Amino acid sequence: MNRVVLVGRLTRDPEMRTTTSGISQTRFTLAVNRRTANQSGEREADFINCVAWRGTAEAIGKYLTKGRELAVEGRIQTGSYDAQDGTKRYTTDVVVDNFTFIGSGNGSATPTYQNNGASNDIATTDISEDPFKDFGSEVALSDDDLPF
Repeated sequence: MNRVVLVGRLTRDPEMRTTTSGISQTRFTLAVNRRTANQSGEREADFINCVAWRGTAEAIGKYLTKGRELAVEGRIQTGSYDAQDGTKRYTTDVVVDNFTFIGSGNGSATPTYQNNGASNDIATTDISEDPFKDFGSEVALSDDDLPF
């Protein structure tokens, strides 16, 4: 199974293009923090190249800018090409199927996008109501409870 879920911040504005056959493509890079700190106590990040197609590409290109936090779901795809200097270059991208904006501007709703083949629309999910309110008592967690 080839499934990837990432949460990170955009390192630059997404680059949207259209193929010669009219299909939208957007490329962007997510900075994803590592769970543990390095030897000097600093948290490091991995920079993951992502590509989205069609409606997903259009929504990301239209609504996201550098620094915006984003959760993506997709699959890893590798490829290669011959560079201008004649060397073979290898690529690894996450092909994005679904995404969720994190930390919306007004704090009341988080736009989400699911590429289910039926629609290319962005839905708004109301997060002002606790979806787990009927699942028992509240559990308080602190940073001390985290394994990293």
